[in-house]
Amino acid sequence: MNTLHHPKLDHYLTAWKLSNSRFLAQTMTSHIYTVSCATETVILKLLSPFEVDEQRGAVALRHFDGHGAVRLLRSDEGAHLLEYAPGDELVTLVERGEDENATRIIAQVIQQLHSVPQNIPPAGLVTLERWFEALFKQAEADRQMQRDSIFVRSASLARRLLLEQRDVRVLHGDIHHRNLRQTSRGWLTFDPKGLIGERTYDCANTLCNPVMPELVHNETRLLTNAAILADALALDLSRVLAFTYAYACLNASWWLLRQGAKEADEIVAWHLKVALLVEPQLRL
Repeated sequence: MNTLHHPKLDHYLTAWKLSNSRFLAQTMTSHIYTVSCATETVILKLLSPFEVDEQRGAVALRHFDGHGAVRLLRSDEGAHLLEYAPGDELVTLVERGEDENATRIIAQVIQQLHSVPQNIPPAGLVTLERWFEALFKQAEADRQMQRDSIFVRSASLARRLLLEQRDVRVLHGDIHHRNLRQTSRGWLTFDPKGLIGERTYDCANTLCNPVMPELVHNETRLLTNAAILADALALDLSRVLAFTYAYACLNASWWLLRQGAKEADEIVAWHLKVALLVEPQLRL
C-alpha cells in the first residue's frame, strides 16, 4: 500500500467535501492526514479494517463533546474526522523541567473529561472488569504454577478495587504526556480507549509516563505527582496508587502476550519497575 495515498482517501475527500490532504503518520490502527474542511484544518483518520479500538474511542470523544478532548466532527466505520491539535505535546513541559506543572495540567484535563454529565452511559464502551482480563489471566497462569508473583498480588487488589468502584465515569483510558497537545482551546487530549469505570483509573497511566526513567522510576516523584492528582481531583490517594499498581501490572501482562515483539521485554520491565515502587505503599 502506498503510505502517502490510502485507497480510501479519495472517497472521503469527495464524500466529506475535504481537500488539501497531507499525510501525517501511520499507526497500527490508522493512516492519519491533515485535510481542509471549508476554511479549517482538521484531522482525517482512515481506519484499518475491523478496527474496534478506534471505534470505542469515537464513542468516548462523542461523549466528551470537546470538554478536555478534541472534537469528533464526523465518523463512520472507515474514518474519523477530528479537530486538529497543532500545538506542542505536554511532554515538552517535562523536558523543560516543569514535571509537576504538567501533572497539574493533566489533572485539569481529567476534570474536564469527567465533568460531562453521565446520564445513561453510551453503548460501545468497555468496562474496567473486561479491560483487566489480561492481568487476571496472567495471575491465574501463575497460580497454576504455584507462583506468588506480582501478577497474582496485583490481580487480587484489582478485583477488590473493581468490586467497590466509586464515581463511575466514561474514561479516556490512556492519558499520558504524548496524548495531550496545546491548542487555541487549551490543552486537549485525543486517542481515548473508550472505557467506563471508576474515574481514579484515569490517573494511572500518567504516573507511568513519560518515558524518562530518571523521573518515572523515582519514588519521590511518583508519590508527589500522585498526591497532586489526588488533591486536584478530590480522590483518595491510596486508590490512586492502587490503580497505578494494578494498571502497571496490567500493561506488563499485555506485553507478555507479545513476547518476541520489538521492545516487549523492555516495556514489561518498565511497568513492573513502577509497580514495585508502588507496592510498599499499599496494604495488600
